[in-house]
Amino acid sequence: MAETKSLAVVGGGQMGSGIAQLGAMHGLHVWLLDTDPAALSRATKSISSSLQRFVSKGQLSQAAGNEALKRLKCTSNIEDLRSADIVVEAIVESEDVKKKLFIELDKITKSSAILASNTSSISITRLASATGRPRQVIGMHFMNPPPVMKLVEIIRGADTSDETYHVTKALAERFRKTVICSQDYSGFIVNRILMPMINEAFFTLYTGVATKEDIDTGMKLGTNHPMGPLELADFIGLDVCLSIMKVLHTGLGDSKYAPCPLLVQYVDASRVGRKCGIGVYDYRKPSPRL
Repeated sequence: MAETKSLAVVGGGQMGSGIAQLGAMHGLHVWLLDTDPAALSRATKSISSSLQRFVSKGQLSQAAGNEALKRLKCTSNIEDLRSADIVVEAIVESEDVKKKLFIELDKITKSSAILASNTSSISITRLASATGRPRQVIGMHFMNPPPVMKLVEIIRGADTSDETYHVTKALAERFRKTVICSQDYSGFIVNRILMPMINEAFFTLYTGVATKEDIDTGMKLGTNHPMGPLELADFIGLDVCLSIMKVLHTGLGDSKYAPCPLLVQYVDASRVGRKCGIGVYDYRKPSPRL
């Protein structure tokens, strides 16, 4: 089994930049691709700040942090990914958009490269079908934020080879993550359980059972969750939550996965959470928090 030496990450958002940071911190040469130069600029600043936090906490030496930054290169040219051993896409949670990207990656990456998706719900088998290398396509679902969260969920498609699985698992373990493996069913493990809980929290708010503060406080103090479900939804992004619920509803065909109308309304109103300043909670001005 060949050792992974180079990693490419597509998508300069919070997930993509976090995965790129992990690669650079653990000795890989990393390309971070985004078509938006402003996104790459934000990603670079975010990675630099995150590395500095690791240094300040004594979890990383200053020299190691500096070396990690040197191993990271940003680009808007997909041709720069030709030499990558593994490519991880972390773009918008849309099957059509991801398939289009996989078609491009299949054409330009070397024949031995593994194509991994950070999707949190979309079928790996269907993504793999867009390529000529379905044996080398796999799901590698990081939790948010990737440098901090300890879990990676690996999803094998119908044709994913044992070698692809073992190389991907070895990479996750190199990142000091605990690996769980899911079959290729809608939502996999984590979101199959988490998203219906978040959706039910929206129904609890929608039907007037309790205030958003009491719903979140109840789950934090009553079940020892670090964040309440509505607060967590804001952190994830309500648009992402809605997208996953739609995948669950379509893929599993059960009415219990139907998205709450209030969640749909918030997304329609562009109230998608922390990233835009307002979701269930308003982050645009100082306010008492839970």
